[in-house]
Amino acid sequence: MARIYVASSWRNQYYPEVVTRLREAGHEVYDFRNPPHGGNGFRWTDIDPEALRWSFAQYAEGLHHPKAERQFRADEEALDWADTCVLVLPCGRSAHTEAGWFAGAKKKVIAYIPEMVEPELMYKLFDGVVGSLDELIDCL
Repeated sequence: MARIYVASSWRNQYYPEVVTRLREAGHEVYDFRNPPHGGNGFRWTDIDPEALRWSFAQYAEGLHHPKAERQFRADEEALDWADTCVLVLPCGRSAHTEAGWFAGAKKKVIAYIPEMVEPELMYKLFDGVVGSLDELIDCL
C-alpha cells in the first residue's frame, strides 16, 4: 500500500471523498485539512482576516508567521514521508507546486481530474492522469 499526499484546494468538493476512498483501499493518507498536529489545517485568514487584501510586504512577512511555519513544517514532513502524490483538480498553485516537487523527487504522481479541464502538457511529468476514483485506485 502507498503513503499518499493528497494535493488539492480547500474549495475542492471532491477532496473528502478522495481521502476516504484511498483510506478504504488500505492506503495511508496525509490530510492537510486535518493535520497530525491537530486543528483544521491552515488558512491565511487564521493569521489575519484581511489576508486576501495584503500588500506584497505583508504577504512576505506572513510566510514567517508561527502558524504558517507550523503548517509548512507539517506539509514538508508529509512530502518527505509520502511515496505518492494524488493531485485532485480543481486546485491551485500550492497543490501544483507540491505535485511538481514529487515529480522532481522522482516520486509517483497521479492527477485525478473528475471534471474535464483544458489539457495540460506538463502533466506528462506525472505517472498517470485519471478521471474516476476507480481508475485512481487501480492506478495506485
